[in-house]
Amino acid sequence: MSRVILLLHKIEDALLVSLLLLMIGLAVFQIVLRNGFDAGIVWADPLIRVLVLWLGLIGAMAASRTDNHISIDIISKYLPRGLKRFTGLLVYLFTTIVCALMTWHSARFVIMEKADGMSAFCSVPVWLCELIIPFAFGIITIRYLLFFLENLISIVNPGSLKHS
Repeated sequence: MSRVILLLHKIEDALLVSLLLLMIGLAVFQIVLRNGFDAGIVWADPLIRVLVLWLGLIGAMAASRTDNHISIDIISKYLPRGLKRFTGLLVYLFTTIVCALMTWHSARFVIMEKADGMSAFCSVPVWLCELIIPFAFGIITIRYLLFFLENLISIVNPGSLKHS
């Protein structure tokens, strides 16, 4: 199972690098065309906006695999260890719930966009460009649910799991 997870992490990383290189390359090419030749690619700017969305959400997925999201952690710094584990558990539960709601509502949004039938660029449907939103939040939800369960088990049965 860990080999499959490692493979999925490598795919995430490769996708991040590929999207970033594509986005930078396309933006630089567009700048050269505009400044050097008074021309440009009509669909490049909308594609770059979509790539920013995909890059941001896949980056969030990658950050969630090691629990490296931005957080404000002032209070737990001063809490005793036992209470800190409980607040961590609540944070994981809250994050799971928020991400699950985001997954649900973004999926509903994508379904509505599909019904509208609009295209983003070059006949690519808008909903296809936005499909990353429920997918990424779904993955993040699963990861934080697993963090929650792992910490819950370590609180209930301290010897069963290593605390991360």
